[in-house]
Amino acid sequence: MRHPANVAVRLVDYRPADFLIDAVALDISLDRTATKVVATLSLRRNPKGVSGAPLSLDGDDLTLIGVKLDGRALDPREYAAAPDRLLLETVPDAPFTLEIETRVNPTANTQLSGLYRSGSAYCTQCEAEGFRRITYFLDRPDVLSVYTTRIEADKAEAPILLSNGNPGETGDLPDGRHYAVWRDPFPKPSYLFALVGGDLGVVRDDFTTMSGREIALAIFVEHGKEARAAYAMDALKRSMRWDEEKFGREYDLDVFNIVAVSDFNMGAMENKGLNIFNDKYVLASPETATDADYAGIEGVIAHEYFHNWTGNRITCRDWFQLCLKEGLTVFRDQEFSADMRSRSVERISDVRGLRLAQFPEDGGPLAHPVRPEIYHEINNFYTATVYEKGAEIVRMLRTLIGEETFRRGMDLYFERFDGAAATVEDFLACFAEVSGRDLSHFALWYSQAGTPVLSMAGAYDANAKSFALTLRQETLPTPGQSEKKPVVIPIAFALFGENGEKLDLASPDARPDELVRGLIELTDAERKITFTNVPSRPVVSALRGFSAPVRLEPAPASADLERLLACDDDPFNRWQAAQSLALRAIFARVDAAKNGAPLPPAPGFVGALRGILASADSDPAFAAQALSLPSEIDLAREAGRDVDPDVLFAARIGLRDEIGRALGADAEAVYARLADAGPYTPDAASAGRRALKAVALDLVAAGDPAKGSALAQSQFAAAGNMSDRLGALGLLAFLGGDAREAAFDDFYERFKGDALVLDKWFSLQATIPEPETTERVVKLMSHPDFSLANPNRVRALVGAFSNANLTRFHALDGSGYDLLTRIVLELDRKNPQLAARLLSALRSWRTLEPRRRALVEERLRHIVDQEGLSPDTKDIATRALS
Repeated sequence: MRHPANVAVRLVDYRPADFLIDAVALDISLDRTATKVVATLSLRRNPKGVSGAPLSLDGDDLTLIGVKLDGRALDPREYAAAPDRLLLETVPDAPFTLEIETRVNPTANTQLSGLYRSGSAYCTQCEAEGFRRITYFLDRPDVLSVYTTRIEADKAEAPILLSNGNPGETGDLPDGRHYAVWRDPFPKPSYLFALVGGDLGVVRDDFTTMSGREIALAIFVEHGKEARAAYAMDALKRSMRWDEEKFGREYDLDVFNIVAVSDFNMGAMENKGLNIFNDKYVLASPETATDADYAGIEGVIAHEYFHNWTGNRITCRDWFQLCLKEGLTVFRDQEFSADMRSRSVERISDVRGLRLAQFPEDGGPLAHPVRPEIYHEINNFYTATVYEKGAEIVRMLRTLIGEETFRRGMDLYFERFDGAAATVEDFLACFAEVSGRDLSHFALWYSQAGTPVLSMAGAYDANAKSFALTLRQETLPTPGQSEKKPVVIPIAFALFGENGEKLDLASPDARPDELVRGLIELTDAERKITFTNVPSRPVVSALRGFSAPVRLEPAPASADLERLLACDDDPFNRWQAAQSLALRAIFARVDAAKNGAPLPPAPGFVGALRGILASADSDPAFAAQALSLPSEIDLAREAGRDVDPDVLFAARIGLRDEIGRALGADAEAVYARLADAGPYTPDAASAGRRALKAVALDLVAAGDPAKGSALAQSQFAAAGNMSDRLGALGLLAFLGGDAREAAFDDFYERFKGDALVLDKWFSLQATIPEPETTERVVKLMSHPDFSLANPNRVRALVGAFSNANLTRFHALDGSGYDLLTRIVLELDRKNPQLAARLLSALRSWRTLEPRRRALVEERLRHIVDQEGLSPDTKDIATRALS
């Protein structure tokens, strides 16, 4: 059953299921309001379970019609049935068959969990605990079964009938109905079950595996949108080939199907052989999708396909092991994207995402380990910590043992646990075995929450020509973990001399392999390393490639950062140097504003950016990243406490304007060179040029708003692709005035029939940093194209406002908090998963200055006090207040 919000589920309480379900036969007769589900389960007692235990099956809002045991219809007195549980006190000790008939109402299912309607189609979402909304079951990931699914439906309404596995027989039935049978030969947990029925268009292709098997590929979309699935199909085929080449993983079924739906709580779902996607991550054309959309499609297609092995063939024993499939698969999709695009820019993008979402999570009341030890509602643990930090842990493991040994460890993991439900300990044991290393200390990353703070101090001895580097680590307390232990931190590093040359390394304190690899392993709270034969005071390039998910404090001196920005051969650390210089300049403005002092200029930083702009043509994608200032979310994270979003916004905009005035002419020249890029292609090099073009336009507007507006209006009118059009609209939205409203009206008229493009229209309006924006958002909620029933539209408007518009969401009159509170409570009755995720926007409320803290606390307490609040929302609100 669904766990009430006040009931804790603990990792230490895990025990195997009392029963196993070897086979599942489902007969599902689709109907809009009364779908009949007949589930025939082949059960036996689990030798690892409790002897003589009753059979208790999970349910959620189910209507039971009848139960048969070994073919005999049971009297209702022989079982206890409720919408959330089916209990049989007495069942045979020998293997037996249980047939359960239930009714479900897909149309009334606004939670979008279980079986529901999306537009005119039937579809399912069973992760984490949605299968129990279809039939009574042992709905837990360590119960693996072989499924045969027969689907019946009205043929005119649902000519396409899909489920997991390989297709079997099909046929017509009386009264205009038909059926299709699907068989999945691979045991899987119930959360991977999927079904789709509807009238859909299809794009077909094929793939030849490394062993010569032919796989039929298909992507199902709304009619008329087939052409927009071409890039997704291309990304799928590249993913399949990459997984063969990089990890030796060959696809195992005869078919691979993807279905794109418009109503989906998540990005996509990796159901065995039938991936169901939010259509945002499938549909793209140059006219409707930005470069970021194309990259997102590529990454999510790959992610869900890679789950076929890291998630499906090997699943997780329990939901506490969620990182074992999600963190590992995020690492794999990041590596795929790095190989498909620019590795350095992909790494910068991944770390940006980690810092924007996971670092605040780690530093607030919702902090939890990558493998939690307790949860109240599992849906709330699909977090950046599990996904993004989980991926960083896998990356650190590869860094520590080396790429070749890591691959051998993965091979052993696939061999040893294929067809099993594994744990983090199982995973790490494979790498310990192939590397000969004790990974027990490294495992602390999985159980300890919080972001470690790495500090670094260097002392140069000119007489001895030596450089002493002292490294320290500390992790601050997090909820439920007041005491922290030192973790294993791999620190990729290099030393650069005064002329920018990389120095050869020699040290009596470091292991030879550390010097050869340029990798220091910090395992204690403190370590000191002295380097010899250092001709002059060096600059340290630390955490190269972001070798560990830690905070480096304090940042090096400005002169050292400028040297790294000029000479470091690690692109990530060059970008980091630019970010650190920008942060330093912005916070200098914050301090000046607080003290009533004159605003300090930043000539050194501006000069460094001039150098990047001058050489931008050599790597436009990197230049675009390096020239972009930290976001307001970055600033709030770095400020740490007593955050005043208005002050941060003013300081950031002030620095942007200073840079624009200094570099406007240079930026305009770059913009002019990139203005005519030719026909649109979504490749990484072309996307990089468009990204640089957008940054150059912003710099022009920062120095001369009138000129920037004129250029943006021309670009908007002439744009041949969505990246250029949306980039111009975004700048006009910021600059304001009649040109903005005219552009918004034009954009709407062009794309009012396209839901995914309209999401962008809603989002841009929600992020305008003006006092009137809150009221604009309220009005947009009454727009004919807005619906609380569509998660994409809610995230586009309300999510963008609460997560990306700090000044207006955190307005001192509390209007932003009032708006979010109202929407969360309204959504909670319909789609609690979505409501809880929206409420997570308040995860960092304790870092705000006192006036805003008081306003947020009042709203959170109001939410907690509501009668009938869902476990999802109550869990987030309660933990936020803890």
